[in-house]
Amino acid sequence: MFIKNWKKEILTIPNLLSLFRLGLIPVYMVIYFNATEPSHYYLSAGILAVSCLTDLIDGKIARHFNMITTIGKILDPLADKATQFTLIVCLAVRYPILWYLVFLFVVKEGFQLIAGGITLRKGKMLEGALLAGKICTTVLFISLIVMVMIPTLSLEVVTVVSHIDAVFMLVSFIQYIRAYFGKNKKIHDITEQA
Repeated sequence: MFIKNWKKEILTIPNLLSLFRLGLIPVYMVIYFNATEPSHYYLSAGILAVSCLTDLIDGKIARHFNMITTIGKILDPLADKATQFTLIVCLAVRYPILWYLVFLFVVKEGFQLIAGGITLRKGKMLEGALLAGKICTTVLFISLIVMVMIPTLSLEVVTVVSHIDAVFMLVSFIQYIRAYFGKNKKIHDITEQA
């Protein structure tokens, strides 16, 4: 296996923060689906904000203290994607217009999962997230958190926001296709961690 000392790798502050973010998902779901007052929606949005904050912090810690690990390169985006997926599905239950966004998300992330798995089996992987992917993640989190925090948004506003999200997702999707299979592929050989 290409990861040496995986137990030691996972017990780093950035990776523990990623695991913490994964643990926030069911907490968010319980609060959001049982929300009956504005304060409940604010609490749901606050949980998501904490998740986003720990996402920023774990990356900075990993880079600053040289705690970048192969497991972390998998765990961090997994926490992001699982949180985004949960957010979109929860909101789609309230606003059925968003189900097409769920479909687009599944296709995009499914492609990345399959393409990443194929390259990983060949001993290669993508060198971190692409800029388009980071921008897409930021736009999604901001727009979705606003929808959670303000459950009284009109269907027209939700539709416009969902179309904007879809554009960012499509641009990101195209960039990842090019990163894996384009002329200037961005995948590289995995270097074993010390």
